[in-house]
Amino acid sequence: MTLAAQAVLSSAAGLVFFAAVLFWPAGTVDYWQGWLFVAVFALTTIVPTVYLAIRHPAALARRMKAGPMAETRPVQRVVITAVIAAAIATFVVSALDHRFGWSDVPNWVVLVAELLVAIGLGGAQWVIVQNNYAGASITVEPGQTLASTGLYGLVRHPMYAGAALMMIATPPALGSWWGLLCVLGSAPALAARILDEEKMLTEELPGYREYTRRVRYRLIPGVW
Repeated sequence: MTLAAQAVLSSAAGLVFFAAVLFWPAGTVDYWQGWLFVAVFALTTIVPTVYLAIRHPAALARRMKAGPMAETRPVQRVVITAVIAAAIATFVVSALDHRFGWSDVPNWVVLVAELLVAIGLGGAQWVIVQNNYAGASITVEPGQTLASTGLYGLVRHPMYAGAALMMIATPPALGSWWGLLCVLGSAPALAARILDEEKMLTEELPGYREYTRRVRYRLIPGVW
């Protein structure tokens, strides 16, 4: 199967995923927050995907190798499973919140949260453009070089920083406060993923130990 066909199938699977975790639990398609979220998600990912397919197909291929079975480290298979479960729970709880009216999120908060979703997801996508070795699974490939400039000059894991911003903004973007509990529950799994990844990079990627001395923070400047 060609890379283009894989990308199309991945996009179609994404639409099915959102139908399953948003509109089905919401019990309706009359859910403007959900539709706006899907539109923002689609636009923020389609443009970088097309760019990578044209300019850096190998990077796109790495990005599409995702999920527990794509991981080579057993601990990462457990961690990524927990992260995916927390993400699904976030969507489902937020949709149920809409259905049963547990939260009252002002429209302006929804719109600001949608903007943060776009910024977080867009930042995570931009990381792949800056570092073609940034994939969805944790590996060090032959010939891989250290990325230390651009977003990598701010924090050591800009892709995770963007993804974290997106996930924090997702519940209010979907009109829910209760969904934030699921995001909070994913924090230990994300921290475990980062710490284990850094252990591997320190052992296998030349220059990474020195890089950690120059760029002190992993995820949030001035915090961690």
